[in-house]
Amino acid sequence: MFDVPLAAHHKLIGRWVEMIAPSDSPSTRHEARARIERTFNDAVLDILKPFDMAELRAVVLQGDDTLPPALVLICDSLGQLDLGWIEKSNVLRETLFANVAPLSWRAAAYKELVGTLNIALPVFHFDDLLTELSMYYWEGEENDEGARHALVEWHGQDPEEIDEDMLPSAIRARRPDWMLAENAAPLKNMPPALANKIRALRKAYATLEALGDDRGAWRFDIELIREYVDDYEDRSGLPPVTLVPFDQFQRELDDVGRPGMETGFMDVCGICQLDDAEKVGAWFASLRIGVAFLLAAQDLIDFDPAGL
Repeated sequence: MFDVPLAAHHKLIGRWVEMIAPSDSPSTRHEARARIERTFNDAVLDILKPFDMAELRAVVLQGDDTLPPALVLICDSLGQLDLGWIEKSNVLRETLFANVAPLSWRAAAYKELVGTLNIALPVFHFDDLLTELSMYYWEGEENDEGARHALVEWHGQDPEEIDEDMLPSAIRARRPDWMLAENAAPLKNMPPALANKIRALRKAYATLEALGDDRGAWRFDIELIREYVDDYEDRSGLPPVTLVPFDQFQRELDDVGRPGMETGFMDVCGICQLDDAEKVGAWFASLRIGVAFLLAAQDLIDFDPAGL
């Protein structure tokens, strides 16, 4: 008698549970609630289990009188993605891969990740970093002349004391060669094993992109997110994950990431409102497509040139 009725999100997901695993056995509301949550969680974990490049989790939002329940996909990872053989960020990797991973291969792989990953993961790359820096340091300027003017006029710096290493051109020049798209090799100049991984990533990306603006589990709508969770009004707009290497840009990443460390990052991969039970099934279908794309990216990062 002390049990409460099933909430709207339990009813919607419960109808989906009955579609995929119908049961003729009667149950109390407490048992039904536990079965619904267990079935949903198990299904999500089963899809996400092969993916370990970043930590993802699904959250069910109850909604209110004006907002229906919603499913939100969150990224709990923070910092730089491990780029493996592409980055070669330590001496051991340099030793192992020096003769088997040409710069052109690494640049090509990095270029593909920069151009595709943010369709699913909350991730920022070098151009995003430079935009953040221009607002943080130079009042929106992105060239040396404008940056110097901003530092003098708005920040009161002595023109003779401006740190030349922190001007836009110097920061751009600090990029390692594998971050430069012009160094990327065409697929025809790569070994088939690597070229096929890049083709697989492009194909998986196209499949996810073909879902359209409403990509189910991967639809990012900041205004809608803020309607459901007030906390996101005060958060930094910067994603929590980056493709920019800390080895070369630690100071810059620390500066632009400070607001996120204080108020939280924009860690949402996607939000999907639940209008009916069929929407839950569509959400799972899109979740599988997005994870297939992320697994293709993970497979590219896990490529082992030493095995060629």
